[in-house]
Amino acid sequence: MGQKAQGSERDQAPPPVQEDAELPSSSLDTEDVVRVLVVDDEKMVRSLLSISLQRLGYQVVMAANGREALELFEQHDFDLVLLDVIMPDLDGFAVCKQLRKISAVPILMLTALNRPDDIVRGLELGADNYVTKPFTFKEVEARIRAILRRTSNKLDEQAFQVIELGDVRLNSEQRTVSVAGRMISLTRTEFRLLQYLMANANRPVSKQDLLENVWGYESADGINSNLVELAIRRLRKKLEEDPSQPQRLVTVRGVGYKFCVHAPPAPGPLTSGSYQAGSRRRGQELRPTSRASLGDDSRRRPLRLPSPS
Repeated sequence: MGQKAQGSERDQAPPPVQEDAELPSSSLDTEDVVRVLVVDDEKMVRSLLSISLQRLGYQVVMAANGREALELFEQHDFDLVLLDVIMPDLDGFAVCKQLRKISAVPILMLTALNRPDDIVRGLELGADNYVTKPFTFKEVEARIRAILRRTSNKLDEQAFQVIELGDVRLNSEQRTVSVAGRMISLTRTEFRLLQYLMANANRPVSKQDLLENVWGYESADGINSNLVELAIRRLRKKLEEDPSQPQRLVTVRGVGYKFCVHAPPAPGPLTSGSYQAGSRRRGQELRPTSRASLGDDSRRRPLRLPSPS
């Protein structure tokens, strides 16, 4: 870690945190240690998170702003990033976007913005989960364990490589999804959610089941099910023609959700469309069925050219 990580603020950090100490690169590259990058502009939050994480056996590196976080990320490998949203100069949304361009590292957003739109924005940028401030460390710990468990177990890898149900085609090897032949872009969480629902097609899946198998929680007790609802809402916007009347991701009242196989309607027989169907008498002109489209002049007889004299 360079001299950029030092400063008067860090010189006053509590001794257990040792935030101003330069860690050798070898200590950051140990395979059997979970390395966490904590990014927050509030010194108190950084210190509390660092102390708590170190007591759990994690190795912690801290950054006081977004630019410092990106510099540290380029220098070392991390297993998890705890990322504050509201920071000066370069906020958490911008940092998350930059990280997703170069890495699939799990990102847990720490935010005081608890509006659904703000949470959705972070998730769509590639964050794996979020915790709203103020929070307890027990909540943070539960989400960290869920993310790391999901990462280590690779729960997103199912036995099938390609599954095609109705007009939805999912390729888990290439991580692509198409609907009626149209490719759609999904976040990692949205991909895992759709993959799990398609693997259990036409069977109701509870929110608790989704929290445990998609998000990786050992127990869904105490976890806000709004996390699932927001993800389903985002997924419907990408899969459904009318998200308010879903045909593929259906709500099962009192249970949860299920993926229903939706086949596109078969094309009907070709018709003349704008012209009357059926036979006509010899010499009779074809007329549009909708006179309104032609105005009042549609009642006039068609013009006939005079015959040459």
